Amino acid sequence: METIILGDGPMGTAVADALAAEGHPAHVLGRPPGGHHPAPSLRGAGLIFDFSRGPAVAANVAAGLAAGCRAFVIGTTAWDSDRDAVAAMLESAPAAAVTGANLSLGVALFGRLVAMAASLFDGLPAYDPFIVEWHRRAKADRPSGTAKELARRLDAARRPKRPPVDVVSIRAGSSPGMHLVGFDAPGETVELRLTARDRSAYADGALAAARWLVASRRQPGLHPFERVVDDLLVRSTLPSPTPNPPLVAAAG
Repeated sequence: METIILGDGPMGTAVADALAAEGHPAHVLGRPPGGHHPAPSLRGAGLIFDFSRGPAVAANVAAGLAAGCRAFVIGTTAWDSDRDAVAAMLESAPAAAVTGANLSLGVALFGRLVAMAASLFDGLPAYDPFIVEWHRRAKADRPSGTAKELARRLDAARRPKRPPVDVVSIRAGSSPGMHLVGFDAPGETVELRLTARDRSAYADGALAAARWLVASRRQPGLHPFERVVDDLLVRSTLPSPTPNPPLVAAAG
């Protein structure tokens, strides 16, 4: 059995490099002619990473399940309309998947800081929150999945009937990702910023999600990346942290 990565773009390549550095080479599949991968091409996979396109996620999961895979890490964005269908497929298989619009551990903690800041500034009516996100020219979705999640956290932490947070998207150059959350008042602006220098942080988070999946039997269905982060934070407080389980466990 093997690890398969769906999507040979920047993220799929970064995860493949991270796996290879740990001695676990993966098979990377590019975009197929039909838009999604047929089950025969996924046969033998013990773990599938999906970094394809939003419209292909549901079909890719269905093909992976048909091929016998029961562990998925889904880092693709723009598939919210298929979320319920994917969850139902996983639950009936049974199989489990970790999902996240952004699999960076830093982004996950950044989101928690943003929520805390939003609750503090919401008590000061003069401060208006906003989000600016900048990604490479070729990134199709706007706003990014991460920006949408940050906006959701901001809105959830604010009092009811406040207007939705403004999100500005920039698509230019080759930036792997920058997210700025600001609180602006007449006399000052407070900013929280996270800038990705490359995709290694995203790849590290994707591998952490895979290790979480194979460490023990997980409940069938979709699991948010936040659960992986919670477990890592708990482990970091232990006197003798448990070593990372080998990813080869997913391959048999």
